Amino acid sequence: MSPVRVLRLSHNPDLPLPSRRTSGSAGFDLASAEPDFVLAPGERRLVATGLAVELPAGVEGQVRPRSGLALRHGLTMPNAPGTIDSDYRGELKVILQNGGTEPIAIARGDRIAQLVFARYEVPELVDVTAIEASARGAGGFGSTGV
Repeated sequence: MSPVRVLRLSHNPDLPLPSRRTSGSAGFDLASAEPDFVLAPGERRLVATGLAVELPAGVEGQVRPRSGLALRHGLTMPNAPGTIDSDYRGELKVILQNGGTEPIAIARGDRIAQLVFARYEVPELVDVTAIEASARGAGGFGSTGV
């Protein structure tokens, strides 16, 4: 994969670039560039990372919740995964939601989400009057088992 260029914005001169914690980690941890805040139960907030990226053509960024925060505190992302398109050049921001029962304190620099890079294809869409049958058919939402 080609390099991903990362731009630190003026309100983030000090936080480290996103990084992976182990050689087998798929996700790069994103940190909050906001001043310290508390997220009340049920509250949603758009959290700035202080970073912008230049993705190679054919690569998207997928912003996902961190599993430990989801398990311990109910901290999640209502739009997970969030998509960063290759032509987007604005600040990376994360929609966080407290799905737990207690307030969650988030400090500047806390890891709040993870960023996974994935290649994608852009197929030609063809307007047809019928599609081929399959063994599954139109069954969905639990039709393949519990």
